[in-house]
Amino acid sequence: MKFPRFIGRLVMLAMAALLLIGATAAVSASAAVSAAGTGWIRLAHLSPNTPAVDVYLYSFGDTTAQLVLHHVAYGTVSPYEPVSAGIYTVAMRAAGASPTSAPVLSASVNVTAGNAYTVAGLGPESGLRLQVLHDDLTTPPGKALVRVIQASLKQHVVTVSYGGQVLADSLAFGSVSSYQTVSPATADVHITGNGGDASSSVTLAAGSVHTLVVLDGTNGVTIDNLLDAAGSGAMPAGAAATGFGGTAPRVPSSPLPWVAVILAGMMLAAAGGLRLLHQPRRAYQARHQA
Repeated sequence: MKFPRFIGRLVMLAMAALLLIGATAAVSASAAVSAAGTGWIRLAHLSPNTPAVDVYLYSFGDTTAQLVLHHVAYGTVSPYEPVSAGIYTVAMRAAGASPTSAPVLSASVNVTAGNAYTVAGLGPESGLRLQVLHDDLTTPPGKALVRVIQASLKQHVVTVSYGGQVLADSLAFGSVSSYQTVSPATADVHITGNGGDASSSVTLAAGSVHTLVVLDGTNGVTIDNLLDAAGSGAMPAGAAATGFGGTAPRVPSSPLPWVAVILAGMMLAAAGGLRLLHQPRRAYQARHQA
């Protein structure tokens, strides 16, 4: 017995669906590998007596800037930018300088997949340097991580505490403390130094990672609370779709469930067609047996 034409077409569609499932799985796997090859960079100007600068990010061996920040002033920290793993050069030029002019400063950073980095201009103008900081993204269960960057010239040496716990003791200007583990809470960050004290209320949630930056303010020093990561082992925090800044690329949701539903529907249709095909033959056999 030969299958009707529509049954043959259903079988061909089912085979096509199977091929689509295989192709979709391959694309999803490729996207996952691509996402796994992503790291993050953010740039910071933390030199109080250095004028605004233009900051360029170059991929190794490429003379065309991948990203450019114009007129970056003291105290500015960009959101994280997702980049492919590899070697990059950060170059700093005076604001408005030609992009082909020799940079005032430059530094290289080797971005590895799943890691985040802050490249910061630190120190006084006469001794300005670009320092590459490896940012932590993981915390002990139920805890928070926090470190301190001392970027104040008004107080050359500071001690910073959080809820009574010392985070950085006698931290000199232009220095960066190591990360400290703290219990999550909303508490006062207290700064003491030779130029007077300052305090600010800060919330550190469980699983979050923070960098506290001591900055020169109009009346003494201030604290800038940077959220590095919002969850243990999560991607760094950053504003989405804002030019320089953003979130890590996400793997598109897989269409496999929809393909499976379509395939199941075609199989049911094929089964129904076969049943209809056999019904006339059974009726014929029943009449002759009677």
